[in-house]
Amino acid sequence: MNAAESLRTHLFGPADGPQILALHGLTGHGRRWRHLAENHLPHARFLAPDLRGHGRSPWTPPWTFERHVDDLLHVLDTHASGPVTVVGHSFGGALALHLAAVAPERVRALVLLDPAIALPPERMLDVADSTARYPDYTDEAEARAEKVNADWAEVDPELLDAEVEEHLVTLDSGRVAWRVCVPATVTSWSELARDYVLPPAHVRTVFARAGKVQPGYTSPEFRAALADRLGSNLMMVEVDCDHMIEQARPAETADLISRVL
Repeated sequence: MNAAESLRTHLFGPADGPQILALHGLTGHGRRWRHLAENHLPHARFLAPDLRGHGRSPWTPPWTFERHVDDLLHVLDTHASGPVTVVGHSFGGALALHLAAVAPERVRALVLLDPAIALPPERMLDVADSTARYPDYTDEAEARAEKVNADWAEVDPELLDAEVEEHLVTLDSGRVAWRVCVPATVTSWSELARDYVLPPAHVRTVFARAGKVQPGYTSPEFRAALADRLGSNLMMVEVDCDHMIEQARPAETADLISRVL
């Protein structure tokens, strides 16, 4: 990968701290991890890229798990000094599993925050279609309301303010949208309909489900397979919140990360 194709990577914390590769979900960005890093895990070194098709990283295809893994290996080559703890939210959780499966030597541990994995194809078709049909908003107020009425109801309003400042842009039409590539997002919903992959059996893993999300983003079959593969290396917890675990419950998230850091 040449320098022009490198992911925009946000770095938080001391360079000599324990290293965390933090992976956001669909329509997100790496700067979302700033509050958790600076206020709850200040001793850790966060490597938080904008994934391909998101934020200020390249938007060019392909937008497959395989390409995302290649991108992340370049991030690790550039910024990491050894194996890292990978923390992934939603799509980022699925991506974390693909990274661990492809390059287990680069992964010390996994923290999966309400990961979205092997979702029903019909459900993903509906979500992808809606994304393509309604990619933007009339104004900032509508964009804010959409988040509050969905997964951000329990998130501190100051964090939503930071999200708007960093990630909401005005289009040539005068409407507003999140700083993401819509074709990449649509394609990524398709990626979430793919079969799940499992991490190597030795990788310590924390799996945190958002208790208020119904239906959930993982199946009983996946959770059973994960438990069978990892045995005592798996810690499964349920957090009493909506999907945005690391935003709504940063202190609890920091505690979960610290268990495997």
